[in-house]
Amino acid sequence: MALKEQLRADLTAAMKSRDELRAATLRMVLTAVTNEEVAGKKARELSDDEVLRVLTREAKKRRESHEAYSDAGRTDLAERELAEHDVIEGYLPQQLSDGEIAALVSAAIAETGASGPQAMGQVMKVVQPRVAGRADGAKVAAEVRTQLAGS
Repeated sequence: MALKEQLRADLTAAMKSRDELRAATLRMVLTAVTNEEVAGKKARELSDDEVLRVLTREAKKRRESHEAYSDAGRTDLAERELAEHDVIEGYLPQQLSDGEIAALVSAAIAETGASGPQAMGQVMKVVQPRVAGRADGAKVAAEVRTQLAGS
């Protein structure tokens, strides 16, 4: 079953079970997917990889909103954002650990023969496709920066 169809089926199930949080979150995600499909000059059906990118983007928005609400002392809204993030995260692939990211970055540095901070773009170009959807880009960039500074 395609990921988009899975989201729709889960939305129907959430509505039937009167799970308001899950239903609202899935509606929001499906709206984001639909908006992405009609963006541009011509409407098109998104592939599963493109739907995953939308889900990743939506999860990141929820994470950032959670932090902003927490910093502002709005715990009620922060908890809601975190709960929505948890629902979305259930559809994302398992995230890489810090050790796995470090190993991928080390391999990419060895593969490219990069050294020094000026080679960051070169290393990121190799690492990014390998971690796509499984790690936050900022976390990967920080690891690349750290390893290149040490070389």
